[in-house]
Amino acid sequence: MGVLHCGPGAMLGGLTAAAVHGLRHWERPDVCVIVANDDSFERVEGVTTFRTRRSLAALRSEGDPSLCRIEPAVLLWAAHERHPRSAMGVLAATIQQRLTTVEQLESWLAALKPLRRAPQMRELLRDVAGGSQSVGEVDVVRLCRDAGLCPPVRQVKRRDSAGRARFTDCEWDLPDGRTLVLEVDGAFHLEVQHYQLDVRRQRSLTTPTRTVVRCTTEELRREPWVVAADLRALGVPLLTSP
Repeated sequence: MGVLHCGPGAMLGGLTAAAVHGLRHWERPDVCVIVANDDSFERVEGVTTFRTRRSLAALRSEGDPSLCRIEPAVLLWAAHERHPRSAMGVLAATIQQRLTTVEQLESWLAALKPLRRAPQMRELLRDVAGGSQSVGEVDVVRLCRDAGLCPPVRQVKRRDSAGRARFTDCEWDLPDGRTLVLEVDGAFHLEVQHYQLDVRRQRSLTTPTRTVVRCTTEELRREPWVVAADLRALGVPLLTSP
């Protein structure tokens, strides 16, 4: 990416631009280039062109005119991504990794209209503003809503057994005085290095009154009723419970 030159009628966009801005775990092999809709470019192997009628000048990063700002880069990518879950996931990831904010994405969402999937994007941003830091956490909130379970508190700051600050994904204070923690594992958590760190993290956060359990984003997507049943069995109360 560092050697690709983009002229005045093009700029790096999509997940390529997001990676340059610092987004991790969303790398793609092809380089995405945003081009003016009326311009003509020869096809280049390994380069995907995204045509737009929008003003390229308005989309350019202030510090680098060959680079799209991260907000329109991820919003335009999410609007045209084939898989809706990936589309929502990249928006949550840019916020979780502190590359942008809910407010900035909402502002750009309005500036880019009309934009495909805009209603779903706004709903996701509302959930993220409510405390979720990933699509997995959003899924847990929606799972609880559908199953009639009390919603979790998200991103709780805890000290592990070594005194280090940690933030848990989802927590419930149970009626018997215990605390249940649910950690949501995305795909990259299954890599050996991440898995070992996650296992160690789970151990260090577990106490006699705090139980830490885990689920995967794949479970939340494909079998949310199974996760809901397990949460209920572990003591998460119903919304109607006194």
